[in-house]
Amino acid sequence: MVHGFMSPATAEPEAPPSLSERWHYARTHYGWFFVVVALPCLIAAIYLYGFAADQFESEAHYLVRAQGAPASSGSGIEKLLGSGGGAGGQGEANSVADFLLSHSAVASLTKQSDLIDRFRRPEADALSRLPTADPTPEALLKYYRKQVDVHYDTDTGITSLKVRAFRPNDAYIIARKLLALGEGQVNTMNVRSYTDAVKLSRQQLAEAEQALSQVQTRMTSFRQSNRDVNPQGTAEAQIGLVSKLEAELSAARSQLATTVQLIGTRNPQYAALSQQVRSLQAQVAAQSGKLTGGGDAIAAGLGDYERLRMQQEFLSKRYDAASAAFEAARQQAVRQQLYIVRIVDANMPVRSEYPKRALSLLTLFIALMVLYGLGWLIAAGVREHAS
Repeated sequence: MVHGFMSPATAEPEAPPSLSERWHYARTHYGWFFVVVALPCLIAAIYLYGFAADQFESEAHYLVRAQGAPASSGSGIEKLLGSGGGAGGQGEANSVADFLLSHSAVASLTKQSDLIDRFRRPEADALSRLPTADPTPEALLKYYRKQVDVHYDTDTGITSLKVRAFRPNDAYIIARKLLALGEGQVNTMNVRSYTDAVKLSRQQLAEAEQALSQVQTRMTSFRQSNRDVNPQGTAEAQIGLVSKLEAELSAARSQLATTVQLIGTRNPQYAALSQQVRSLQAQVAAQSGKLTGGGDAIAAGLGDYERLRMQQEFLSKRYDAASAAFEAARQQAVRQQLYIVRIVDANMPVRSEYPKRALSLLTLFIALMVLYGLGWLIAAGVREHAS
């Protein structure tokens, strides 16, 4: 010993850790690993491989498109089917997908296919089945959305429908019912769209038809009150008669003047010609009076008739234009009618696809390991800071 210090050569070796120290170290370092990672994975494995019920999936693919949809410039199945993933098609497909995940679809399935019973089969485990036989609409919808998935692909415009159930036939029936409900929803949309598209043109056509009918009724009343089926023809005939009488009167006057110049006024022929001229003058005056005389004259009635006829011609043109507009709107609405194309119909599953036991267990293990690693780093940092 020099100055009270031991040399390195004479220092006593450090004693190995005792059993209690080793147990404390293992409990400190591995206890949390067991609690955070090993125990949950063990419980999950026991449930997945020992109790979790098999679930079968039925899948279908469909496309929502319009009858007059132009061919797409895209590629693949989009070009083959002549449908694009444009805003209009996307909105229509999304509306159908939204309906299939709505309360209305759940209510229809509950009435038509005993949806609650299919989600509470005896072979289903307690954690997977619908919890109660009398769920609230909100609870049933929440569970339903776990078992049914509807996804719209914006690239192809195709919607995928997947249904999981505890029996193959249940998944198949629910998928088929959902496709039928989707087609029914499309038909409802078509009726509403068609009604809205032709509503204005149909109203204009009805107004034009009513106005034309009214003027035709007035024309019929006019003919009945004047006892004349064709006032215009009657006026033309009356004008022809007056013209003929005036021509005869002119000829008689000319003959009378010639007779006076040749044989004088004392000849009996002069008296006869004079009487003929007076008779023709009286006839011309009488017939002209019928044509242009008082309130009952043909000319007065013809003016009213011409106004009615002009209104009829105008309203007939208006009716023809309204009819053409209605037909064009109807054809346009028909071209915009939607329908569902079943690309892949619902299949009858043969083997269960869910739960994905190995994948679920591996995912849980990785997640817990990440959580455990983060906790260990935080704890190490705290200890280092404290020391």
